[in-house]
Amino acid sequence: MAVLKIYDQENRETGEISLSPEVFEVPVRPEILHLVVRAQRASWRSGTHSTLSRSMMKGGGAKPWRQKGTGRARAGSGISPLWRGGAVLFGPQPRDYSFKVNKKVRRLALRMALSASLTDNKLRVIKNIELPAAKTKHFAEVAGKLGLTKALLVLPQADEALERSSRNIQGITLCTPEGLSVYDILNHRQLILMEQAVEGITCRLSQGG
Repeated sequence: MAVLKIYDQENRETGEISLSPEVFEVPVRPEILHLVVRAQRASWRSGTHSTLSRSMMKGGGAKPWRQKGTGRARAGSGISPLWRGGAVLFGPQPRDYSFKVNKKVRRLALRMALSASLTDNKLRVIKNIELPAAKTKHFAEVAGKLGLTKALLVLPQADEALERSSRNIQGITLCTPEGLSVYDILNHRQLILMEQAVEGITCRLSQGG
């Protein structure tokens, strides 16, 4: 069972916390992480690309010129794909790019991402963040003391004051245990868990949760 030190917002050690091995010490399989990240990114695609096929275009009913005698190549339609401004053959049409990944696989990938963060020393636990006011400068001071650069900060619950004070700081992302995703964990250099958020993550991802 892994044991991590807990720090306060002044970056001073205040205690220790034990992490559940079934959540934070899972063997990492890159193919599982890749599958889940690909599924998440695919679900973000709008899929609104569209081109006009021959059936969608007006015109094309009359032959542009007679078959022989003009010196030009034969042409049977003014909307031929060979012509400028003509139809597009087999062009992209609106579609849904998302695909299903089983819930058990998604949860397994989250446990793997958390385990990888622990193994790579990207994971830290802090007790809490309390600001005198919801201002960017106050959060920036805390981020500087904690050494946060490109960090994912997991709160036990939504906190409007922290969200407002951190949204203008580049590289800082806030979420709750319910909104935690594999892509966000892997896309940040640091994973910062609030002490109370650890319990929420463990309950969500434990085998019996």
